[in-house]
Amino acid sequence: MKTQDNGLLYGPEDKIPVWESGLLGLQHVLAMDVYVPPLIIAGLLSMGAAQKTGFLQVAFLACGLGTLIQTIWLLKMPMSQGPSYVPVGAVAGVYLANGASHGGMATVIGSCLVGAILLIILGLTGIYQKIINKLVPPVVGGTIIACVGLSLLPSALNDNIFQAPGNIYQNMELAAITMGALLITIALSNYFRRTRKILKAGSIVIAMFVGTLAAAHMKLFNWSLIQQAPWFSWPHFTAAYYGIHFSGMAIFTFVIIYIVLTTETMGTWFAMSSVTNEPITARQWNRGLIGEGLSCLLAALLGSTPMTGYSTNAGVVSITGVASRRVFIAVGVWFIILGFVGKLSAFLSAIPDAIIGGVFSIICMIIMLNGLKLIKTMTGNEIYIVGVPMVLTLALILVPAKVISQTPPMLQYFLKSPITIAALTAIILNLVLNWQPHWTKEKTAKMLN
Repeated sequence: MKTQDNGLLYGPEDKIPVWESGLLGLQHVLAMDVYVPPLIIAGLLSMGAAQKTGFLQVAFLACGLGTLIQTIWLLKMPMSQGPSYVPVGAVAGVYLANGASHGGMATVIGSCLVGAILLIILGLTGIYQKIINKLVPPVVGGTIIACVGLSLLPSALNDNIFQAPGNIYQNMELAAITMGALLITIALSNYFRRTRKILKAGSIVIAMFVGTLAAAHMKLFNWSLIQQAPWFSWPHFTAAYYGIHFSGMAIFTFVIIYIVLTTETMGTWFAMSSVTNEPITARQWNRGLIGEGLSCLLAALLGSTPMTGYSTNAGVVSITGVASRRVFIAVGVWFIILGFVGKLSAFLSAIPDAIIGGVFSIICMIIMLNGLKLIKTMTGNEIYIVGVPMVLTLALILVPAKVISQTPPMLQYFLKSPITIAALTAIILNLVLNWQPHWTKEKTAKMLN
């Protein structure tokens, strides 16, 4: 199997057989923890078992439809959609402040609809691409990508391994087994040329299979979840069930949330562009934002939370070398299937967190290094443009939650998203440190001529 100049086995436009696309798409789904944010929100909203299952179901459907919209029609990049962690606090806050189980979800849905329409308008007018062109040169884009990986790493280690349910030593053992299996598989792909494609492209699913076998041997795999789940069920906890209600303050809250989400999505797109070595065109920026808005619009109508370009995409592609859009179309189809087939959803939920964490942590590291690779030079002012956002990212990760909780609610949404603060800091530092008066620019131009 010939490797391309960018290190990929399959580029974005490469044609892959349907069966192979399906298997590689399933691997990508397994490597994503898209079920975690919906389950966190369901717990915060005190949903019953039926509602919790339904909430997870519509989240999968929203992921699938959003992925197909972006991959086939609008953004046209190898990209899958997923629920973000950013709106978790806002969803719970708006829900509880507007009647909780007596109309709270209707207000959340109404606010999400308005925010989604705002994204679509920004994409249609072309404003978004102009902002990106002006404010995000490579040094800023690379910094944002690096901060995406850095901000996700503590979640991979803490939430999925160190603070996950169960015995911490068993969790660490499972994570180590999974990471070891992944690294050994990648190493073997370099030695056995004939099976390189299978080993490299399937490295994540092989590692997770080894981790799951170890979990089953350690009696840490919950088979009862799969046994109790129905084979087929139709989603019924949608906007038609909850209703739609509009509240000025709730809408304002979600407009802020969508601004934050857009910043995060920008970092994810930059990361994928860096991995595939294909620049994002002006048309893609605008169409991608329209797709993001449509994805969030469908999610709201289905009764789910806002969708965004999922941050692990670039890391998975870096590991597997598979960036074909056909595979990501298969990802969308798998998510839709998961939205209807209960036992498949239950199987994903039953995989121990530590196994996901083992893969997730390597993915985060790769995303961060890809960002740094995008920065061609790091001398003079570039050191501060790159370094300060990374320091702030770490600071916001490590700051005690009680400190953030004492700040105004609107500020909390920004402080809970290190990527947004890092992106804004990088943009501002680049403008300030690299600003030149008009007369200086003219003098420099004359000297160069």
